[in-house]
Amino acid sequence: MSETAAYQVVRNHEEQYSIWDAHREPPHGWFADGFTGSKPACLAHIAQVWTDLRPLSARGQG
Repeated sequence: MSETAAYQVVRNHEEQYSIWDAHREPPHGWFADGFTGSKPACLAHIAQVWTDLRPLSARGQG
């Protein structure tokens, strides 16, 4: 896909983020977070919202 293709930000139950083709349903276990745009815009959004890279199940332990 080109840099001008439309992407969507997706998130799983562990609050891990990725990008996915905006014209396709997210893969099983992933859900759209509501942000769509170019690949750089989606990656910038993820950088803003995904500040703790640990899976949800590992946060608060230790």
